[in-house]
This record gives sequence, structure tokens and C-alpha cells, in this order.
Amino acid sequence: MILNTFKNVLFSVLFLAVSFAGYASEDSDPQEGEEFNPKEMILHHVKDAHEFHLWDWKGKPVSLSLPIILWTDNGLTSFSSSNFHHDDEGKTIVEKNGGKFVKLHEKIYQLDSNATTVAFDEEHHPTNAHKPLNFSITRNVFMMWVSVAVLLLIFLTTARSYKKSKDGVPTGIAGFVEPLVVFVRDEIGKPMIGEHKYKKYMPYLLTIFFFIWINNIFGLIPILNGANLSGNIAFTCTLAVFTFIITTLSGNKNYWKHIFWMPGVPVPMKIFLMPIEIIGMFVKPISLMIRLFANITAGHVIILALMSLIFVFKSVAIAPVSVAFSLFITVIEIIVTAIQAYIFTILSALYFGMATEEEHH
Repeated sequence: MILNTFKNVLFSVLFLAVSFAGYASEDSDPQEGEEFNPKEMILHHVKDAHEFHLWDWKGKPVSLSLPIILWTDNGLTSFSSSNFHHDDEGKTIVEKNGGKFVKLHEKIYQLDSNATTVAFDEEHHPTNAHKPLNFSITRNVFMMWVSVAVLLLIFLTTARSYKKSKDGVPTGIAGFVEPLVVFVRDEIGKPMIGEHKYKKYMPYLLTIFFFIWINNIFGLIPILNGANLSGNIAFTCTLAVFTFIITTLSGNKNYWKHIFWMPGVPVPMKIFLMPIEIIGMFVKPISLMIRLFANITAGHVIILALMSLIFVFKSVAIAPVSVAFSLFITVIEIIVTAIQAYIFTILSALYFGMATEEEHH
């Protein structure tokens, strides 16, 4: 057992180190003497991208290209991200459908009709290009679809397992899924919402719990170049908006009374509390959004920063320390993936419970 544990730890260390070495080589210019920029590398890997960088082969990047879909002045325009040849500095110009396009810091720009190169101002913003409407399938969008497919596979397989079971005893993957479903029901749904009202909220609670969890796990796989879906503010904002909408539509008379005209307090205090409670309605989903985004992003940043020390100090001696601490943080991140899914789910259930709570006499 000790030997197996050692093998697993050794494999994890090598996998993390090799994967990060690929990350660094992607962001490093092959020109001799250029300093490694950890800030640029970290920001590059925590934000969205138009392709998956898998590894480098003989000095050239091997990537999975994704489709770029734009709505331009000439209508719908689509092409593969491979047309940019891994250029992210606006040097490669792609001509499609009567327009000229460049990729600059993972954003697609359309050059003005008379422009042949990108011109920049003092703050390095393009002055002769504009952003078209971008409906591209980015790295995060692709992994979101993958996570949906995985969840459908898991739950359809689980449902089929129950259908085939004669005694109702879960087997296979159903044996793993059932305790988690029961946990969400008994430890989140019932306590937070109530025995009589929790059932109609269970589909949503189960969906966000598993959806957030599996995307958090995908974000830890280095070979996917850190598809950081849960660390994308737009993703967490969308989930928080869904929670806000359900909470608002579920609000009963007692809920709205406590917001607009707090019972049991003097009238002057009611007037004072009303704007605070209204602000609180919007602060709750905002806190949900920021909490998930910040915690997941922080984990990626810490791991990348620790591994950057190897390239900053340019010494092999620092490698064991960097890899050891990075592995330690990675193990913690594995736990955090489930904790953050749990926190988002339980707070959503708490808000639903507050909105549906009956008046006490």
C-alpha cells in the first residue's frame, strides 16, 4: 500500500511538473535573453482562450483549435482559430468574408478597411480596429459542453442502473451518485428549505452542485491547459442570476413584508431598514458570484505562482520545493472543488428557504 501511495505521489509530481513546463514554454519567447514574465503567464492561463494548448513538439506548439464565430459588418463570419498560427500579439492577419481579423490578448479585432497592420496608442490599445460580436466556441464554452455531456452520461447511466435493478439496490456508478444525491437532499434541501417545500427546488440544487463540482475538477487537469470555467466571472454571474431569479419568484408575502416593511419595529426604523434590505437582495447573489470566482481563481494563481519560481530563479534547486508546495496546494484544491460546490448550493437553498418561510405566530 505504501508503494502504491509513493507511485501515485511521484506520478502526480511528474505530471504537474511536465504540464507546467509545457505552459511556460508556450508563453516564453524562444529568443535568447528574454526574461520570463510570471504575471503574464499566470493571467494567460486563468483567462479564457480560443484554443487548447496541449504540448510542445520540436519547438512547435500542438493545439486543439476551436471555431471562431463572428458577426461582422459583412454578416456571419467563421473560421478556425488555427488561422492565427498561435499568434496573440495582433501580428497575423486573417482575411475572411471581406474582413481582416487579428487576435490580441485572446480578443478578436476587425481591422478598419484601409488598415494593413494594427496601430496602438500609448496604453497599447488598438486604434484602427474594433471588436465584432463574438459568438466563438472558446475553451471554457467547449469544456462546459463536455461537462454537460459527462453529467448526462453519469445520470442516464445511473437511471438505467436503477431501472434494471430488481431490488432497488444501486450498482456501479449509481452506488457513487446515490449518496451524493441523498446528501444534497438531507443535508441541504430539507434543513434549508423545509420538509414540505424542498422537493421542487431539488432539480436546481442537484444541477448546480454537480455542475459546479465537475467543472471545478476539470479546471485542475493540466493537460486541458486549466480550462478555468468556474474561475470565469461570467459563468459564476450566470449561476448567481439563476439563484436570484428563483429566490425572487419564490418570495411569499412574509418575505416581501420583511424587505419593504419590517414587522415588529418602529416606523422610523422600518423606513431606515427598507433600503438596506433591498440592497441585501442584490448583495446575496453578488456574494455568491464573487465567492466562487475568487476561490477557484486564487487556487490556480497560487499553483502557477509557486511553479513560476523555478523559471524566475532559473535554478533546478528550487524545483523540489516548488513542486512539493504546488502538489500540496493541488491536493487542497481537490477538496476545495467539492467545498465550493457545496457552499454555492447550500447558500442558494438558504435563500430559497428565506423566501418561502411562513410567518411565525
